[in-house]
Amino acid sequence: MESEGKEALRKRMKPNMEENEEDQTSNGIVMEITEKEQSETNIVGSEEMELNVSHILENIERFTQLVSELLESGKTMFKELSNEFEERLIMIHKEQMEKWQEEIKELRLIDASNEKASALLNNARFLLHNPLFDS
Repeated sequence: MESEGKEALRKRMKPNMEENEEDQTSNGIVMEITEKEQSETNIVGSEEMELNVSHILENIERFTQLVSELLESGKTMFKELSNEFEERLIMIHKEQMEKWQEEIKELRLIDASNEKASALLNNARFLLHNPLFDS
């Protein structure tokens, strides 16, 4: 029974080992290709070819610098826009709050005025219906 377990374990491990061998083989091929590419780049060419390569490398450097500058200016621009947007939104909020506070104040003044008028009307009604003043 124990040998059956060992055999099952060995059978399970065997495909993994085969996969590792395949990975190692594919890694070996990739390394071989990389070595060939490196040896090809080490081949010394004509002066004209070296000059062309030099121009291409300069173009790469300039383009990389341009992209870097554009990224930095873009970040700066978005940061400024973000700050302006935030400030404007806060200002709009503040203005709206002040407007509503003013409306609340006006409503309270109107309500107080209405309460005074209502009290005067109730007093007048009371006086008009009071039998003591009927002569």
